Amino acid sequence: MAGHVRYVHLVSDATGATLQGLTEAGLSQFEHVEVRKKLWPQVRTLRQMERVIEDLELHGGMVLYTLVDQSLIMRLEEACLALHLPCVAVMRPILEGLTGFLGSEPVGQPGLQHKLDEFYFARMEAIDFAMGFDDGQNLEGIETADVILVGVSRTSKTPTCVYLARQGIRAANIPLVREVGFPEDVLHLKKPLFVGLTESVDRLIELRSSRLKVDQKYGLSGNSYVDPEKVEEEVQWARKFFRSHEWPVIDVTKRSVEETAAAVMVLLQQRREEEDLAK
Repeated sequence: MAGHVRYVHLVSDATGATLQGLTEAGLSQFEHVEVRKKLWPQVRTLRQMERVIEDLELHGGMVLYTLVDQSLIMRLEEACLALHLPCVAVMRPILEGLTGFLGSEPVGQPGLQHKLDEFYFARMEAIDFAMGFDDGQNLEGIETADVILVGVSRTSKTPTCVYLARQGIRAANIPLVREVGFPEDVLHLKKPLFVGLTESVDRLIELRSSRLKVDQKYGLSGNSYVDPEKVEEEVQWARKFFRSHEWPVIDVTKRSVEETAAAVMVLLQQRREEEDLAK
């Protein structure tokens, strides 16, 4: 229904980040439909729930929720039933599946995924680590990294490291510059997993040209940074460098940062499994 705005209400007893991510993934499959999302985070009392219901009465729409308090769930579902609005418990199939598999009931405490536990602090520390070891600016202590991403300029090294850090992974990145070379001391490290990132020449030129337009210190004309022949040589040299060290390589040309990070996480998982088998 082109031109018709539909509301999707996201009701959560925590930050709603999980719910937003799942909703975005779902909505990405639908084109030419205008959807207005309304986030209702930290809904933990009946008074807060009544505010949500008042808005449902005003705008209508669909409700997606992640709630664990049964009194809040009952009130929301009763209101949606009376208003003839679809209401979906997003986490229910996951919790039911885990309950059957684990033989244990969920504790039913709101916001557990955001509690200040060991993993939370590990994520915060990993983010600090990624910022401190970005773009090869610091090598002291880099041996404690879980993964080191290596690639020529504009191969999404920094955003991928930040995304990995949000998963608690200590990620560093080092730019690969032919004229400068690669730090020899780092090459001998055993703990970090080295991953080479590569990209098509056309895509690199496109990204680098955009970078140069923003950065007033550079000019586009005659710059080897975007010269097709030079970029081709640079990409081929980088791939040869990766092969010489037998590093896994990820082509990021058609990948989002999230997809690249997921591929890195799979490589880390495979490495851990291999290490477990070797014990």
